[in-house]
Amino acid sequence: MYRKLSNHLLNKIRTLKALFVITLALSSQLSFARSLNVGWELWFPYQYRNKAQKLIGLDIEIFKAILKKADLTANYVELPWKRHLRYIESGDMDIAFGASYTTERAQYAYFSIPYRYETVGLFIRKGKKIALDKLSDLTQSNYLIGIEMGYYYGNKFAELNNNPEFSRHINAVIDIEQNISMLLKGRIDGLLADPNTIKAFCKKYKITGELARYPLDIYQAQIHIMLSKKTLDKTLLNKLNQAIAVLQKEGVLAEISNKWRPTVD
Repeated sequence: MYRKLSNHLLNKIRTLKALFVITLALSSQLSFARSLNVGWELWFPYQYRNKAQKLIGLDIEIFKAILKKADLTANYVELPWKRHLRYIESGDMDIAFGASYTTERAQYAYFSIPYRYETVGLFIRKGKKIALDKLSDLTQSNYLIGIEMGYYYGNKFAELNNNPEFSRHINAVIDIEQNISMLLKGRIDGLLADPNTIKAFCKKYKITGELARYPLDIYQAQIHIMLSKKTLDKTLLNKLNQAIAVLQKEGVLAEISNKWRPTVD
């Protein structure tokens, strides 16, 4: 009787364990059942709408390829980058792509493995003469340089910008259109931006040849997908990382990047 009871209990325990494992698997699948809330903002040639109002761009196409490989879906919402970061922190948005890694952001978001690289340079009005050997020389100059709110321009810039003597030479705006407009009107002396963005913007607005890159490297880094820690977990992070790794191995990410390169050359 005792042996029979023990076997019965043992089988029951095994059944409960199996049910627990199945429940975990189902809960993991259910967490991906809904569409992810993903933000974007106007950022040529990475994120924008074409004349037919279709959302396109290098980052958009790469991200959609990642979602397809990971068998996920998304809803897209346009909003400024600084607000987007706040929403990732609060959990009002699930995902942001086109993101640089920072320790501050890592406190409230998971970061995927990189899916592309980004460079930031200093751009001035063509023909304008300025003299800067290094970024810190701004402190002793009369120049005013434009940046976009919420964007990351590297550790060196962040350190310098904590100094009021440096930050008074920085003009922060919501988007690059404001900075380019101010640069062309002579209200700022230069702006920090990704070279591909500048090339695509100049081509779109027919101002090619109006701007020039100043020989001063600002920042170069890997670009990631950010996931809100408030709404998503590492299970989904791993799923996205696996998709990125497969697409890299298959050459899909390189193919998409090459496809967009002629747009900005």
